[in-house]
Parts: sequence; C-alpha cells; structure tokens
Amino acid sequence: MNGALKDLRVIDLSRVLAGPACTQILGDLGADIIKIERPGQGDDTRKWGPPFLQDDNGTDTVESAYYLSANRNKRSLAVDITHPAGQAVIHRLLENADVLIENFKTGGLEKYGLGYEQLKDKYPRLIYCSITGFGQTGPLAAEPGYDFLAQAMGGLMAITGVPDGEPMKAGVALSDVMTGLYAAIGILAALHNRQQTGQGQMVDLSLLDCTIASLTNIAQFYLTAGTLAPRLGNAHSTIVPYQTFSAADGHVIIAVGNDTQFARLAKFIGHENWIADARFATNSARVKNRAALIPLIEKEIARQTVAYWVQSFQDIDVPAAPVNDMAQAFAMPQAQARAMRIEMQHDARSEPVALVGSPLKLSDTPVSYRHAPPACGRDSTAILKEMGFTDTIIKDLKGKGIIA
Repeated sequence: MNGALKDLRVIDLSRVLAGPACTQILGDLGADIIKIERPGQGDDTRKWGPPFLQDDNGTDTVESAYYLSANRNKRSLAVDITHPAGQAVIHRLLENADVLIENFKTGGLEKYGLGYEQLKDKYPRLIYCSITGFGQTGPLAAEPGYDFLAQAMGGLMAITGVPDGEPMKAGVALSDVMTGLYAAIGILAALHNRQQTGQGQMVDLSLLDCTIASLTNIAQFYLTAGTLAPRLGNAHSTIVPYQTFSAADGHVIIAVGNDTQFARLAKFIGHENWIADARFATNSARVKNRAALIPLIEKEIARQTVAYWVQSFQDIDVPAAPVNDMAQAFAMPQAQARAMRIEMQHDARSEPVALVGSPLKLSDTPVSYRHAPPACGRDSTAILKEMGFTDTIIKDLKGKGIIA
C-alpha cells in the first residue's frame, strides 16, 4: 500500500459524522485509523436506521447505512475511557500516535485526563483536533452542538428554500460534512508544520464557524452590501438565468455564467432579440429584470424534454444538467467511470457491501480500500497485542468490561 498518509496513526475518539467523515478521508489516504468506541454500544450512528446492513439471511445487522457511510478504513477498539485502565490504554496508543481527533463537548475529555492541555506536554508531537459546536472560545463554547443547530444559526437555512416558504435545512448534514473537510485540511496543515518544527498543536474546529465560512458569496453579499441576499430557492442571488426549469417530463438546471453563454441560449431558443435588449444584455441587467426574463425562458423550456435540453445546451456550450436522484446519479457512466460506487467485503455477509467511493484521485498515491466499516470492537484484541499487551492482560480487561 502506497497511500500518501501510510506512515500516520490517528486515534479517533469522534462519533456521528463530522469527525468520522474526517478520519475516513485520512484512512482512504492510507493513515491507520483506530476508532475508539464504547464497549457494547459503539458509535451512535450504528443505530440510526433503517436501513441497516443485512446479513446473508436477510436479517438486519446493528450497522446502519448512516454508519457505513463514514467509517471505512478504520479499525475498531472498544474501550471504556471512563475507567482509569481504559484511559491507560489510550495513553499507550498515544505513545506512537500522530493525531488524536475528538468531538466531545468543550472540556469533555478533561475529566478523563485526555484534554489537550493535559496531553500536549506529554506528547509534544501530537496533533490534537477538537470538533465542537461552537469552538473552544466564545460565550457558547460550553454548549453542545449539532448539525441542525449550525445550519440554523450559521445562516444556511435562512438562504435555503423557496422564497415564500419556510427556511430549509440542506438534505444532508452539510455542516457536519464541511467541518469534517476543514478538519482534514487543518490536520494536514498541522502535520506539515510539525515536519518543520517538531511540534504538534491543537486544531480547533466549530460547526458554526465552518457553516458561516461555507456560505462564501452569500456571506460576502451581506458584508459588502449591508443587506441580505434573497432566498431564491433553486435560483441564484447574483446570476441569471441560473436555476431549475420545468421541462416537458421533468426538471433541468441551466447555469448561465456569462453574457456569451446567455447569447447562445437566447439564439438557440429563438429569442436572439434578447441579446440586444437592454433589460437582458448583461448579467447585472438580467438580475434586476429577473421577473421579466424567467417566465419567458420557462415557457420555452416547457416545450421539450429534459434529455432534449441537456443535449442541445451541451452542443452549444451552455451549462445544463438533469436533476438526478441517487439511483440516476450512480447509474451515470461518468460516476461509474470515476468509481463513485465501490464494493468491499464485510464480516457480516459473504456478498460485498456497496459503499460510496472516495472523490480523491491521486496519480502516484491513490486512495485504497482496506477495511470495511468495522463491527464495534472488531479489532480490539489485535490492536492491544500490537501494543504489547499479553493475552492474560487482554483477558482481564475484557473480563472487567474495560474493553470489548
């Protein structure tokens, strides 16, 4: 295995999505991810179903689709960190670890002796990544954080949804996913700095911060104009036409990004006069005259099928696409060519399990798929033996319920 991060060991004390999404990325890139779970319970998302993975008899296992989505390329060590002996196991792991990632409430690990301030001097090369709702500082630092709260408080919901409807969350836990991405970036930056200084550091990630940062042009719209960008559903606040249209048999999106593209669109649908029309000739004018232009385009798009418009607009270099569901997305030859659906062998059944592939394509150090999402505690014995624990000690720890 020639993964870019093959020499790294990550101790993963996170659960649910933001942290696991981060460590799955690092694991795909070759890092050894040791997922720390509660004996007998495991990651909360294991139970977030249906649907659940089914075994060879068609019986639901304890692993949900949600859990499967973010936990491949990890080994599971089930250990009770509330017990001093369990904490000692974590310390043994940290002796040879590069990264610790956790998403407890701010200060939540300190009572177990595993807070950053408690570890930084003992393990000076350790990168300690903490993911919380609101970060390590500020008046809300001690409050628990959830994706839904971050989407609401960070402005994402206010800008999502149809203009006359209620605010709408994204269809996926986007604040969690984006925070996981930022966490991976922060960890890699800290590791690069450690190569130069020999010193680890803390990476402090907040769901709220990452949500606000992710709003990019919408956030900057407010900072620049002093007014709020309008909620426009599937339309764009500063580009027209850039939205969903109803075709004869479904929905198509058109994403005109400049005036040249608009001119080609106008000519193709039989309205070349729009090119010289002062109301529509420039994007700024089209934004101001959105209400006049969009119904005219809608009338034309309704005359033909989605496939007709997608192919026609592709032929004239106007960005357009169908609105796919997940079945259609995975069926696309493009998604298949990019291996966005993979299969891995899982302990629960003889047939491979289908998983979402990694989008990272590296020419010399490609991602690898080594471990299917593990059962809780699947690798406990093997990991402890690697650390030098004897069979007698392992048996004793299991007997006391400290590991499983």
